[in-house]
Parts: sequence; C-alpha cells; structure tokens
Amino acid sequence: MERDNLEIALIKYNKKTWCKSAVLGFFIGLAVIVPGISGSTVAIIFKLYDQFLYALGNLFKQFKKCFAFLLPIGLGLLLGVVLGFIAVKQLLNIIPFAIVGLFAGLMSGAFPAVADELKGAKMNAKRIALFALGLFIPVALGCFSAVATVNASEKVADVFANVQWYHPVLAVLIGGLCGLTQIVPGLSASALLMAVGWFNSVVASVSMTYWKANPQIFFVYIGLGVGFIGAILAFSKLLTVLFAKARHTSYSMIVGLSLGSILSMFCNGDIVEVYLSWANGGTSVALDIVLGVLLFIIGLIGAYLLVRYQRKKDKQQTAENEAV
Repeated sequence: MERDNLEIALIKYNKKTWCKSAVLGFFIGLAVIVPGISGSTVAIIFKLYDQFLYALGNLFKQFKKCFAFLLPIGLGLLLGVVLGFIAVKQLLNIIPFAIVGLFAGLMSGAFPAVADELKGAKMNAKRIALFALGLFIPVALGCFSAVATVNASEKVADVFANVQWYHPVLAVLIGGLCGLTQIVPGLSASALLMAVGWFNSVVASVSMTYWKANPQIFFVYIGLGVGFIGAILAFSKLLTVLFAKARHTSYSMIVGLSLGSILSMFCNGDIVEVYLSWANGGTSVALDIVLGVLLFIIGLIGAYLLVRYQRKKDKQQTAENEAV
C-alpha cells in the first residue's frame, strides 16, 4: 500500500537508540572512502531511513527536533570519514580485495532488508523498468571507471596540481551528485568520484604538506561541500514526498540501485588495479582470493543475522501494538 502521510515521527533517543544512530552516521562517513558502501542502505536496515530523510528535509522548518535527531548521525559521520582516511584507506592499499570482499559481504547480507520494502508489492512494467534502471546505474559507473583505468597508459596525474577557475564550479556539481549518493540507497560517493577521475586526487590532497604547497585546493573543497550539503537538503525533501506518494514504485529503483552497488564493488577503477596487479604477478592471487572470500562470508553472515534480528524485533513490536 502506498503512503500518503508526509508527517513522520522521529524516535526519542535513549542510550541504545542514540548509539544506533551514531553507527548509521559512521557508515555514511565510511561510504565516502570505501567503494560500494551505501550509508542509506544501513539506514534502511536500522529502520531509520524515512526518519533520516524527514529530518534532513525539515531541518530548517523544525530545527530543534531535527537537529537533535541528526546530531549522533553527524558525529558518527565525522568519525567514519576520519577512520576511513586513516585506517580503511591504508587497508585498501594493503589488502584491497579482502576489504572489498568484507564490505560486499556486508552489503549482500543486508540486501534482504532493502528488498523487504517491496514485500506485497505488485511488480508492474513501470516498477520492473525502474528496478532495471537502478541496477544499471551503479554498474555502468563502475564499468566506466574500470575501463578508464584499463585504458590509462600510466598513473593518472593529480587533477588539482594546477587548480583552474572551473574546478570549484565543477566541484559544486560533483559534490551535489555525491550528496545524492548519501540519501539514495545503493549509490556510492567514492565510486562516483572514481568514475569522474577525482577520487585519487581528492584523497591524496588531504595532507598538511599538500595544503601548504597547493592552498587553492580549499576552493575545490568549498565547492564540493556546498554541492554536497545543498543536494542532501534538497533531495531528502523530494524523496520524502516520493515515498509518501508512491513508496513501492520508488523502492523498485532503490532495490535495483542496492543490488547494482554490490556488483559494482567488484567492477570499478580501484579494484581493476588489483586485477591488473594479479596479472602482472604483483601479489599472491590465491591468498587474496581466499582471504576475500572468507571475509565476504563473514560479512554476509554477520549482516544477515542483523537483518533477522531486526525482523524479529519488528514482529514483536507489531504484535505489541496490535495487542494494545
């Protein structure tokens, strides 16, 4: 049944639910660094997605209530970004296939929670077409960045070695697209940056040495930030309206995006570099694959157990509500 009520009640925080929202923010922050991770998918698993969108879309209209809800998410987001730059990025440099395998397993195990949103929906032609489009978009972005990596004769130079006037302007557009990835499940900001050839340059620019030598990079950061925040605030309200008017139809595309995101984790510019290193004998192929498969299974089981736990909790809550 499609929803028609735009008013969504935000949860009242206690210690447990506050930490739950902080974990959600952590994954959203981590999604900026790790290809394929979708923080919004985690929000769906935690049953906080609708509230997350509502709070973003009504931040200025109901500032106190929405800010209080978003605060732990924002703190977790900052932690996720910092940890992503410091730890995860280093692990991606050392054992990239294994780390991608772990996160792909987590996303795969969590996928049933996203698919649950279509339970009982009739899949008509429009919804099937939207599902196919959603599946195509992240796979196409990943393949585009993969082909660009394969065709590159040498390591891509620093895009911002000589910042031009159009870089901050372009950054607003790219930042807006990255912001959109944070509220649409299945899309990845890092995969998008890879597709446009900005990922390595942005990550490499985050250092005091780089800032001193190339301070104009801050104009690019400002452009990315303006586009990122603007898109999140604008599109969160739009998605809230779409879900209220045509929830199952909207989720048809989101389910496709989520599935396509999992596939794109194994087909993007960064992971293709791993495959090329295997072909050139740079790393132990067997060890990488075994470790990657093992971590994929661990992630798959862990995420699916979380989904089962949440399903059981939802059933208990429904039963309690019906008994009242």
